[in-house]
Amino acid sequence: MRRLAAGILMFLSAVLMAASAYSAERWATLPAFPPMPAPKTSGMAPVNDIKMYYAEYGEGEPILFIHGGLGSADVWGYQVAEFARDHRVIVADSRGHGRSTRSQQPFGYDLMTSDYVALLNYLKLDKVTLVGWSDGGIIGIDMAMKNPEKLARVITQAANVTTDGVKADVMNNKTFSDYINAAGETYKKLSPTPSEYDAFVTQISGMWASQPAWTADDLGKIKVPVTVAIGDHDEAVKLDHTEMMAKQIPGAKLVILKDASHFAMLQDPDGYNAMIRDAMAGK
Repeated sequence: MRRLAAGILMFLSAVLMAASAYSAERWATLPAFPPMPAPKTSGMAPVNDIKMYYAEYGEGEPILFIHGGLGSADVWGYQVAEFARDHRVIVADSRGHGRSTRSQQPFGYDLMTSDYVALLNYLKLDKVTLVGWSDGGIIGIDMAMKNPEKLARVITQAANVTTDGVKADVMNNKTFSDYINAAGETYKKLSPTPSEYDAFVTQISGMWASQPAWTADDLGKIKVPVTVAIGDHDEAVKLDHTEMMAKQIPGAKLVILKDASHFAMLQDPDGYNAMIRDAMAGK
């Protein structure tokens, strides 16, 4: 009987240790957003039919970081701190996100891309390296097709080019749900319309239902250097879809971020920043 009890205890202990190890995996958690450094300049740019929040840091070759859906520029704290040491870093809140306003015009990636092109013109920036995450990565691909003259290169992480590139069960994932909840709380703190989060989500969900919808021919016309990155545990975007993107974009490099998910910039900032530097060096 004692041996049986001891065996059961050892089994339960092993299960608990395995569960603990699983919960400690960095790709299975959503880290807190780090504090943003104090910007060199910031403001609200009159862009198309909205006012768009932007902030700038550092000096040197310019890098534009574009956040994902429902989020804000404040997701980039680790990257701003790193790259502002030797680059001019620009972050912004996409239309309707964070501190930026939105209009009744339907959301669309072409429209959001035109917002960022207008922002670059407002800031008198001829050409930038664009680092985009999720929706920001989709905007980067859109800009590479529509406005390649504004880009030195694109580094796109956790993006999709058709709606079937998104996993059907993403909304059942705890880490992703934690992000949606965190984004809602941040929206209440930053937005000029803090009580309209549900209306904003409804409006942008209309875009997600049908966009993007690019073909292999569309992607095949891209001439800007592109790095396509994805975490090996991405909760939202399919790995084979990302691999397909890298094959269809001429000369694109595929990077698999180890032990990271959709939120790799928070989970492994050192690895993420090294990936960006490698891409900028043409590695």
